[in-house]
Amino acid sequence: MNDTKTKWDRIYEGREGPPARPSRVLVENEHLLPTGGKSLDLACGLGGSALFLAERGFESRAWDVSEVAIDRLAARARELGLVVHGAVRDIVTDPPGDGTFDVIAVAHFLDRAIVPALIAALRPGGLIFYQTFTRHRVLGSGPKNDDFRLADNELLRLFSGLRLLVYREEGVQGDIAKGLRDEAMIVAQKLAE
Repeated sequence: MNDTKTKWDRIYEGREGPPARPSRVLVENEHLLPTGGKSLDLACGLGGSALFLAERGFESRAWDVSEVAIDRLAARARELGLVVHGAVRDIVTDPPGDGTFDVIAVAHFLDRAIVPALIAALRPGGLIFYQTFTRHRVLGSGPKNDDFRLADNELLRLFSGLRLLVYREEGVQGDIAKGLRDEAMIVAQKLAE
């Protein structure tokens, strides 16, 4: 974890510019959110999705391996008058507990091994909003290593045990100057057991 933590701390220390934005999958599908509950922005970075959820009345949690990112998120939340419970946490070795969240948002992070833990962490009726990079490199964004990029339709397979509400993966189909390129997104719901 120390190498990963150091890497991301260095990235966030050098990052300037506008505040973090919420993930596209969350913004475009905001209408699917429940009226409240407990939410988690996993591998949150600067916490744009955590802030977005807190603004909508969620008991918002944000976890990331980078202390710098969590400190900057805390400062931004105070600035906005929002409550976001941030924590420095290695989500691979310390995933969320079973049945703890109504909403989990993940953007631009992929560790296939923790997907079962994410599904288990949803309460019945809970939603996952997940968006990350695919192996199609239309715009050239995202990680260089294919291990951190999705194969075709992989999000569908990873979350096949959930009820599909939204799926989008456009690859290289049609006019590549438009649409969602280099990424896939899913919104899925855990059914009552």
